[in-house]
Amino acid sequence: MILGCCGAGKSTLSKKLSRLTNLELIHLDQHYWHPNWIETPTVEWTKIVNQLAAKPKWIIDGNYGGTVDSRLARADTIIYLDFSTIKCLWRITKRIWKYHGQKRPDMPEGCNERFDLEFYHYVATFNIRKRKKTLQELDALKGTKSILIFKNDKEVSDFLTKTNFKEYSSF
Repeated sequence: MILGCCGAGKSTLSKKLSRLTNLELIHLDQHYWHPNWIETPTVEWTKIVNQLAAKPKWIIDGNYGGTVDSRLARADTIIYLDFSTIKCLWRITKRIWKYHGQKRPDMPEGCNERFDLEFYHYVATFNIRKRKKTLQELDALKGTKSILIFKNDKEVSDFLTKTNFKEYSSF
């Protein structure tokens, strides 16, 4: 299970992990959004996530706080990309520039990349609003789950090059 602010690199890391482990990759954004950025209703969304998390093995990329518990219950490893706000804002800006008007590879059809001030605000305030609680929740799971917290690209790169991925059944 891979968590972190938008722009931290969840999708990029999940793709790399999927290639290294041969585990199914599930981008939650692909299941949540409908064309023209229409959201899935909450009750339906909870059912979808529960079905996805019930699969025997997977890598799930995405936050979606209302469904974290069902994924936490099934994951053996949780990765939190605890990257700086500036890094995340820079990356989403580059991403918007690169894909503007087009669909990103990890998004569903009909959800073309666009500039969205509300989204920038979400990213700019993510660490202030969510970081402390997320770290507390992850700390409470230590001993029962493998918790990996990476603060920068070098830590992620070291993990990818130094880990034996045959021991993991789901992220």
